[in-house]
Amino acid sequence: MEFVVEFYEDEDGTIPVEEFLDELKVRQPQLYALVSAGLSKLKNSDNHGEPLTKHIGDALCELRVGRKNIARVVWFYVASAKIILLHGFVKKGDKIPKGDRLKAVNRKADYERRYLK
Repeated sequence: MEFVVEFYEDEDGTIPVEEFLDELKVRQPQLYALVSAGLSKLKNSDNHGEPLTKHIGDALCELRVGRKNIARVVWFYVASAKIILLHGFVKKGDKIPKGDRLKAVNRKADYERRYLK
C-alpha cells in the first residue's frame, strides 16, 4: 500500500520537520541522508515496522535512523493512507525526551483540531 507523506504546518506557517531537515543537512549531512532515505521509504507500507519504524504510544510512530548519531521523526497515520510528519530531533539517550514527545503530541492535537473535525 502506498502512503502520502506530508509535513505538519503550524498556524503561523512554520513546518517543524522541514526546519529540522534543513538544519540536519548543514550540521550532519550523513545523518540527513539517512533521514531522507527513511522518509522516502515511509511511502510504502511494506517498510512500516521495526527496525525502520516503531509505534511509541499516543497513536504516534517514529522513523528510526542512525547508529552512533541517531535521528527520529515522529509521525502519525491519518485515514485515507496519509502520514503526517510532526517532529524531528537528534536522539542522545535511550528514551525519547519528554519535551520532544510533548511537541509531537501537541502538534498532532493541533492538526486534528484544524483538519479532522
